[in-house]
Amino acid sequence: MLPPPAMSAQYGHGHHESVLRSHSRRTAQNSCAYFSSSLKSNMHILDVGCGPGTITLDLAKLVPDGHVTGIEPPSADPSVLQTARNDAAKQGISNITYSVADVLALDFPDASFDVVHAHQVLQHLRDPVQALREMVRVTKPGGLVAARDLDNKTMIWFPESEGIERWHASYEPLARSNGTEPNAGRHLLSWALQAGVKREQIVASASSWCFSTPEDVVWWSSSWVERILSSRFAEVTLERGVLKQQDLDFMVQGWREWGAQPDAWFAVLHGEILCKV
Repeated sequence: MLPPPAMSAQYGHGHHESVLRSHSRRTAQNSCAYFSSSLKSNMHILDVGCGPGTITLDLAKLVPDGHVTGIEPPSADPSVLQTARNDAAKQGISNITYSVADVLALDFPDASFDVVHAHQVLQHLRDPVQALREMVRVTKPGGLVAARDLDNKTMIWFPESEGIERWHASYEPLARSNGTEPNAGRHLLSWALQAGVKREQIVASASSWCFSTPEDVVWWSSSWVERILSSRFAEVTLERGVLKQQDLDFMVQGWREWGAQPDAWFAVLHGEILCKV
């Protein structure tokens, strides 16, 4: 199925509570280690695709004399940014602003930010190169553009599970039906070069998430059970003919069985780029 012509794909995971709860586990510590040591207390940061704002809040704490702006696209559920605003208020974090903006046409002047950051965003766009061009445009000379995205094909787990295997195999055709790149991690360096960043200005790296403690395994497996049952994932896969209901039921069973294993382990590689403007 060909994607619609719009360049901003609708977010494939949707904004169900289970998805946002999963995103809320993301922190600067587990998602931004590749650039957080470069931050200075007075920097101004743009956090693209901030979601529920947990990373955004952490970044704000790292730049107490600066400011962080978190943005979500116009297609996002308004409650997502409201949740982020409420959490910032509860924690007394005042150097933070949340707003609606399209990364493909950012409503900010040139050279507005010291750091522009996007975590797990470019994989959901039909034109990630244009997004990087805009991210570079609004970054000050000498500033940094940072992006991190997973690489779907690198997901590995133990014990083997046919249900999880079917879940994993379904994600790539789902993403491609939306016109997006599910293995974005390996493309980041190439996309930055296409966006006009010189090779000597780019540091490309990789890091991983690993779910191996009993608590992490239960959380990861139950999160995907709920997302398969209740989030937009199920709706879209059925609507586009990627999966049938019996496939979803089989995947749920697989995740539940895997999550109950004492030796369960799951890892996924992420590509990263840090571009000096």
